[in-house]
Amino acid sequence: MHKNRTTLKDIAEKLGTTITTVSKALKDYPDISDKTKQAVKKLAKELNYQPDSRALALRRNKSNSIGVIIPEVVHFFFSTVIAGIMTYAEGKGYRVLITLSNNQLSLEKKQANLLFNTKVDGVLVSLANESKSAAHFDLLKEYGIPVVMFDKVNKLFECSKVKIDDRLGAYTATQHLIDKGCKRIAHIRGPRHPLNSKARFDGYKAALKDHNIEFCPELVKECKEVTLKEGHDFAIELLEAKHPPDGIFAVTDQVGVGAIQAAHQLGLNVPKQLKVVGFSDSQIAQIIRPALTTIHQPGFEIGQMAAQLLIEEIEIREADSESPIDFSQVILDTYLIEREST
Repeated sequence: MHKNRTTLKDIAEKLGTTITTVSKALKDYPDISDKTKQAVKKLAKELNYQPDSRALALRRNKSNSIGVIIPEVVHFFFSTVIAGIMTYAEGKGYRVLITLSNNQLSLEKKQANLLFNTKVDGVLVSLANESKSAAHFDLLKEYGIPVVMFDKVNKLFECSKVKIDDRLGAYTATQHLIDKGCKRIAHIRGPRHPLNSKARFDGYKAALKDHNIEFCPELVKECKEVTLKEGHDFAIELLEAKHPPDGIFAVTDQVGVGAIQAAHQLGLNVPKQLKVVGFSDSQIAQIIRPALTTIHQPGFEIGQMAAQLLIEEIEIREADSESPIDFSQVILDTYLIEREST
């Protein structure tokens, strides 16, 4: 009977730690303690652990590059995410190839194939608004190319993910409007498919319910492209209605700025007659007058963490292609920044 080859998973299970820790300890990463390194190396020797020759062969063809697919470039949030990705990746000796889906499923598929053919070592992706599934990334996984999703993710696709608690952020935004005295709060929401858009809508409704405020469907408007113009046009509709809102929670800062412009156009005073809260904490939120109250979204940290998880997975697969990966689900904190619009 043949003896099974020792894997990183075997060592991790015996020591009660993770595959990532074992891989780092064997490579003498500085963030692993000497005690852990000694324990890992001792057990690896006892179990006669040998790096997978197939993984080593793949390593010789390594490109030291990672691909990124983002939905849009004009959004301040994604520019900060890219900065975080590049800072971490370049510090680890990786080049970064950035591609754009324009929130279109067809283009997202083309970019995934492009990155596959470019032979990147791994891919970071924030899904397009049109992407109901992530099946087009299966090809990458089949060939051992790691995928990490951030911000707009698919809950059924098995990979590491980095995001925020969008529901809690939206709850905080809505509660802030309630605390400021708003009784009739509208929500200009994002499209139905992205999970973060759904979560923000759910957080808005939950805050209303917990404060005994009736949910009114007529106070909800749904963006298709999540633009400043949509925020403006929907706010005009809401504010010219028979029973206008006294508060608006916008799905993004761009939409919130559009709502403030609509209020100005109609001669309404923000915040005396209308209070507005956005989401992201982009530069435009600080420039508009009155400055926009918003939920801070840590884009730079999201980018750094996503790149870290991806590169760690790349290096684990290099060391041992047979060990399963411990996928991580990282949720970063948000907080409200109160400005003049409330």
